[in-house]
Amino acid sequence: MAVDATSTIVIVGAGQGGGEATAALRMAGFQGEIVLIGNEAHLPYSRPPLSKAFLLGKSNVHDLYLRPQSFYDTQNIRVLLDRSVAGIDRQSRYVELDSGERIAYAALVLATGGHARHLEDPVAEAAPNVHYLRNIADVNALRPAFLPGSRLTVVGGGYVGLEVAAVASQRGLDVAVLEAAPRLLARVAGVEISSFFERVHTEQGVDIRVNTMVTGFDADSEGRVTGVRLRDSATIATDLVVVGIGLIPHDDLARRAGLDVAGGIVVDDHCRTSDPAVYAVGDCSLHPCSEHGGMRRLESVPNASEQARVVAAAIVGTPKAYLSVPWFWSDQYDLKFQSVGLSTGYDTAVVRGTTSVGRSFSVFYLKDGQVRAADVVSNVRDFGVAKKLVAARMVVGADRLADTSRPLKELLTDHAVAT
Repeated sequence: MAVDATSTIVIVGAGQGGGEATAALRMAGFQGEIVLIGNEAHLPYSRPPLSKAFLLGKSNVHDLYLRPQSFYDTQNIRVLLDRSVAGIDRQSRYVELDSGERIAYAALVLATGGHARHLEDPVAEAAPNVHYLRNIADVNALRPAFLPGSRLTVVGGGYVGLEVAAVASQRGLDVAVLEAAPRLLARVAGVEISSFFERVHTEQGVDIRVNTMVTGFDADSEGRVTGVRLRDSATIATDLVVVGIGLIPHDDLARRAGLDVAGGIVVDDHCRTSDPAVYAVGDCSLHPCSEHGGMRRLESVPNASEQARVVAAAIVGTPKAYLSVPWFWSDQYDLKFQSVGLSTGYDTAVVRGTTSVGRSFSVFYLKDGQVRAADVVSNVRDFGVAKKLVAARMVVGADRLADTSRPLKELLTDHAVAT
């Protein structure tokens, strides 16, 4: 049901999802008041560069902003920064800010994101040289410690951990990466990709340790961590620690308001919560999975952006279901790693190219002959084709996928002719 064009839309959270929701609402033709509330001092900005170009010092804060202040001014969007929402009154339809101010809404969009999962260790939690990477302030606190010759220990071998390790290695730090799982990127990529990136980092001098559990920390008289203790009784001497072990969604506000929450704010395929006047987008939302069934929560820029458009369409009365295939990317050294689909439950993995020459190859994940997911290293053109193959769940022979003598895009032509 469309919201009246003269009413107010309140968006809680000024990250990727919240920022894109403001633009999507105006693009969809909504002319009423839009209020965007963020708990940081910054306009909506892109988070992926935080552990890449921004940490490396190749971009500044304004480069991160999704849109300049002039956009919000010309589009008549009220932006409240450095503010928090204390509660939601769903019956009377208003949010209450930490200042006590109440803002009424016809529709409410929760784009509250999440926070970095912390180590459950009192020494690490109190240490000034243990860092997490989620926002601009985190990077500003970490960057001065990235001094050549310093010893950095990264806990977690996922996207963030490996991106930080790559930047640190390039800055001349002595880096060790500790991963509890049997391989790097275990939650997001196949074995071939894990092995490749372990080799890449090792070649750059990074000490990669998988199957490695952190059991505790040593600290000096000032509370700074000086050693990371491992399950095998070894201790890694260190000057600073960066932790990248996942994200916890900010769903407390929704829970206190009585909305359905289950490790994320539960929404339908139109991003609507259990209250039809309240929507949720981005890292905080738990939505139906069109590829595998059930529910899923995604931490990805494309997911947040597409969900923002889905919400805008629902609010203006032109609803469309969220059916997009998820995709992700990571920049490490001179490599661009792009992934589409979810590489879970596959029965065949097909490598296109070689993982040891040229550093450009792809891995396709098939189930019952269908292309369900793909990982692509440093080949933007093939990734564009891979996205189409996965979206169409195209049936392709493994031999044809592996055949580098024929361009991958020919598969799209062959499919069009066949159908």
